Amino acid sequence: MKTMKGPGLFLAQFAGNAAPFNSLDAIGCWAASLGYKGVQIPSWDARLFDLARAAESDAYCDEVKGMLAQYGLSITELSTHLQGQLVAVHPAFDEAFDGFAVPAVRGNPKARQEWAVEQMKLGAKASRRLGLSASVSFTGALAWPFVYPWPQRPAGLVETAFAELGKRWRPILDAYDEAGVDLCYEIHPGEDVHDGATFERFVDAVGGHRRACINYDPSHFLLQQLDYLAFIDLYHERIKAFHVKDAEFNPNGRVGVYGGYEPWVDRAGRFRSLGDGQVDFSGIFSKLAQYDYDSWAVLEWECALKHPEDGAREGAEFIAAHIIRVTEKAFDDFAAGGTDEAANRRMLGLGR
Repeated sequence: MKTMKGPGLFLAQFAGNAAPFNSLDAIGCWAASLGYKGVQIPSWDARLFDLARAAESDAYCDEVKGMLAQYGLSITELSTHLQGQLVAVHPAFDEAFDGFAVPAVRGNPKARQEWAVEQMKLGAKASRRLGLSASVSFTGALAWPFVYPWPQRPAGLVETAFAELGKRWRPILDAYDEAGVDLCYEIHPGEDVHDGATFERFVDAVGGHRRACINYDPSHFLLQQLDYLAFIDLYHERIKAFHVKDAEFNPNGRVGVYGGYEPWVDRAGRFRSLGDGQVDFSGIFSKLAQYDYDSWAVLEWECALKHPEDGAREGAEFIAAHIIRVTEKAFDDFAAGGTDEAANRRMLGLGR
């Protein structure tokens, strides 16, 4: 059995223009002071990281790793969530998602998609140069506007959407396979891959590609009222990354799963800081230990109430306390009889 690594911290929600959040050096020092052992880097944030340079330069990658190592930090994964989102965008969301891309391709969906695909491939090269085994991202969405079937979806609509999604992602997954890196999709509402059934559709659409993996985040499953522990039983072989994020679901007479367009603080389903929500993390960490998950446990902080710096401080302690140092022996080894095959056969009444 294997012990997972952590705690790690996803830097996207903390990066900013003020110190210590405006450079990788400063934010790394801050994260380490809280007890983090690794950081997940948002590859789109130029304040922290140069993706194109990392894809081409071993010297730059060594510089980044060395900078973090002085604080006792490793890179857990590169995140390409925003670029992955742009691999597949339904026209209804064109304007909303344009801000994820560089200015040169905004307002031009074809150019924006081509840019996103190239960004994803740069992520594969950079991950390889950094010595990483996994990267985290989104799938994007073509069918999401039709998730609730009214009027009923025309026959074949979903199948066409996933066939196109597979067509777009297969060359990217091949690039990650060439780099020796798993591409771990966050199963997330708003993406076409938002639960177990849609993940299965996607894996089928990319021909069962071995690099099509999962960034497991139970918060999104709790808000959908999906069994997030059973999900691990079903898909543990594909879970190669882990966002540790809490949530709560408290429906009432006004709002339920869909939230009534209310702000986060007034929704029935809200993301919370670790330990403040309803997610059974003891069960999750036990399940992942059971299935030999040995990659990182990374805090993704999102909370409708608590200050992010408090959430980060408490999150490091929470993850460290939940990581199970797995046993190297069975608890009843002390009672072993030291028998051999001949003795086993005698005990079974065989060979008489």
